Amino acid sequence: MTRKIRLGAFLPGGGQHVASWRHPDQPADGATSFEFHKKLALTAERGLFDAYFLADGLAVGFGGAREGGNARVAGFEPVTLFSALAPLTTHLGFIATSSTTYEEPYTTARKFASLDLISDGRAGWNVVTTTGDLTAQNFNRDTQLPHAERYRRAAEHVDVVRKLWESFEDDAFIRDKETGVFFDPAKLHDTDHRGEHFSVRGPLNVSRSPQGHPVIVQAGQSEDGRGLAAATAEVIFTAHQHIETAQEFYRDIKARARGLGRNPDHILVMPGISAFVGRTEAEAREKYDRLTSLIVEEDGIGLLNGLTGGTLDLHGYDLDGPLPPAPPTEGMKSRQALIRQIADENNFTIRQLYQWIASARGHYTIVGTAEQIADTLQQWFENEAADGFNILPPWLPTALDDFVDLVIPELQRRGLFRTAYEGRTLRENLGLPFPVNRWAAGRAALQAAE
Repeated sequence: MTRKIRLGAFLPGGGQHVASWRHPDQPADGATSFEFHKKLALTAERGLFDAYFLADGLAVGFGGAREGGNARVAGFEPVTLFSALAPLTTHLGFIATSSTTYEEPYTTARKFASLDLISDGRAGWNVVTTTGDLTAQNFNRDTQLPHAERYRRAAEHVDVVRKLWESFEDDAFIRDKETGVFFDPAKLHDTDHRGEHFSVRGPLNVSRSPQGHPVIVQAGQSEDGRGLAAATAEVIFTAHQHIETAQEFYRDIKARARGLGRNPDHILVMPGISAFVGRTEAEAREKYDRLTSLIVEEDGIGLLNGLTGGTLDLHGYDLDGPLPPAPPTEGMKSRQALIRQIADENNFTIRQLYQWIASARGHYTIVGTAEQIADTLQQWFENEAADGFNILPPWLPTALDDFVDLVIPELQRRGLFRTAYEGRTLRENLGLPFPVNRWAAGRAALQAAE
């Protein structure tokens, strides 16, 4: 099959841009409106997106200023939301975020396995380590765990979850009413994990789904994050401002995966793209300028305070002056470095910096026509910078409609994107292999050797 671009739709109901909720097209209560999320899901499926993707935070300050008017301060827990949306769709995947730092592996494995069954094999787990002292203080800690410790815990957490997802073999359930045999006990397996952070006996009390188990997604870009992604991820969400850095990341991840014995084609690298689409460049620029004009100064400062690590308070600084130095913290190290890079490369003032990152928080923002946006996606896709993209519409629903109605047809015209879904499960549509149950594989190997 000809290689095609894969697309995720990153659709927080309150909008991606820090000021999106103020736009006349965006429902002010979109973050907690189920009907609005339903509309977004149906539009994403109409556009043949692979998956509806949601980030998630565990504190009110996530994504912007607690003091300001940012609509991202409150919203739905994503697995709950996706469990309600899944029966209303037929092909769209659902990738929800869940924390390895503040959840136990058994809970994570159980809720995602349940979503996978509810959706008939369309679930994905976005693995995050979760940063910030505000979050830590909601979970019996004063400060966040050190970066390296978070990633050690994450690696073990993912390992345990995958073991739990293999508790039942695919054909374990017989359900024979005549004989009274419901399942084959020989095909149910304990987990028996004991490690540095977790002790889990198992087995998991949820069966396998039509796609085996949920797709594993990860977004780390630091050295620790790259190591975890290369070892465990099937889809990687990443942020880049230039094709050259995207290529370096892409090639590095593929090489690391190959070195670990994994097939690099089974790891999809999907940078984030925030697109302002117009039928002309002038129309696209007008859309960008209009949304930028709606930014509340307090929200812009709060956004930068968070993305620079949380130790730098920009209140009182001249907003038309340069971004002051900020020491790295134990938070999102790669994102802190990226924000500094954007400021330095563009010689942005504080105000210009928060205006530029307000739509995508460090992901690549494109302002242009459908043809210009397709040119960029094609260049990255064909030159070892991306296997696909996570699209972050700046405001909703209009920017999503623009992408579906204008950019998708252009990608299809170029033969770069599907005209119909290839399968019913998320794995089938992403072109990822079915995960063979290790217990079944071991039994088959023994039988072959006899």
